[in-house]
Amino acid sequence: MKSKLIMLTFAISCAFAGNAMALTKEEYKAQKDRVEADYKGSREKCATLSANAKDICQTEAKGAEKVAKAELEAQYKPGPRHDRNLRDVKADTAYDIAKEKCDDMSGNAKDVCIKDAKATRTAAKAEAKVSGGNADANKGQSQ
Repeated sequence: MKSKLIMLTFAISCAFAGNAMALTKEEYKAQKDRVEADYKGSREKCATLSANAKDICQTEAKGAEKVAKAELEAQYKPGPRHDRNLRDVKADTAYDIAKEKCDDMSGNAKDVCIKDAKATRTAAKAEAKVSGGNADANKGQSQ
């Protein structure tokens, strides 16, 4: 029983350690190719739509590709700079999608929608700076 518990603990720790390790060049290339293939597939699904629904779909597909590439880069070259870039890309992508959804509106409702999208992006970027600064501070304390 005790050996099973030790083996289980070892297996779990290896799984978590594997996620924290940087990707090899081959893994990075394979994942990058997969991201590009996923984007092409998503973009093709948008072809059946029309008007603003198509624009939203394409913006979501492009945003998912940007986020996936930023995540991949953060895994391939771990560090605070890539983590900060990932948070910025996520904030910009959410803004682009929200702004595209605002195009269905008109007048004051559209203006309010765009302002809300900008405020959300600004808050997300500020949060990214704060959490990035905390990570840098914690790194300095642990050394």
